[in-house]
Amino acid sequence: MRFLGKILLFSFLVLLFSCKKDNSIPELNLDYYGLQKGAFIEYQVTEISHDIDGLVQHDTMTYFLRTVIGDTFVDNEGRIANEFFRFKRISLLEDWQLIDVWTTIIADNRAELVEENQRVIKLVFPPSKGKEWNPNAFNNSNKEEYYYANIHSPFENFDSTLFVEQDDFFSLVDRRKKHEVYAKGVGLVHKYFKDLKISGFDTTNVQLGKELYYNYLNHGVQ
Repeated sequence: MRFLGKILLFSFLVLLFSCKKDNSIPELNLDYYGLQKGAFIEYQVTEISHDIDGLVQHDTMTYFLRTVIGDTFVDNEGRIANEFFRFKRISLLEDWQLIDVWTTIIADNRAELVEENQRVIKLVFPPSKGKEWNPNAFNNSNKEEYYYANIHSPFENFDSTLFVEQDDFFSLVDRRKKHEVYAKGVGLVHKYFKDLKISGFDTTNVQLGKELYYNYLNHGVQ
């Protein structure tokens, strides 16, 4: 009887642990897209514009960009959102100049950024490898398919990041490759955007298009 009692107790504990495990709430990892007021990130940005019919066929511009999380406010859907400021300067010796005031929010397990009046879903929570979503679900742009290519993985000097694959298409006349990387406790630390019209599968023979690259420099709270 004593032996049987031990077996029953062990079985009860296993069942109890299993129930707790099944009912546990997964960690959302919202800190990959932090919204602390005053939090800023600085980047060196490279923009390349291509147009073989233009006065400057291949024009490269480099500048510095700073994004800052501002005050909260109630958006048109009654949600608590944040101002999202963008500042720009050409050299490190210049003062920052405000260029945009966007808005951003985490709601319904989504990180959304309203950029140029376009509401884009940047991340979905909790992240899992291969998880897909349409970033344009709430705007009039064509449907796209973002997905997590890697999660909680090291990238450059960051121990834990989310790698969001946004586009990777290659054809006779098109080359598109786009992705973003978000670091835990920081936010966006890398952006790669390439949308080009090419000729004959030759990615060096660019006819028209744009390239945009963000390289992380610094972050903090002001």
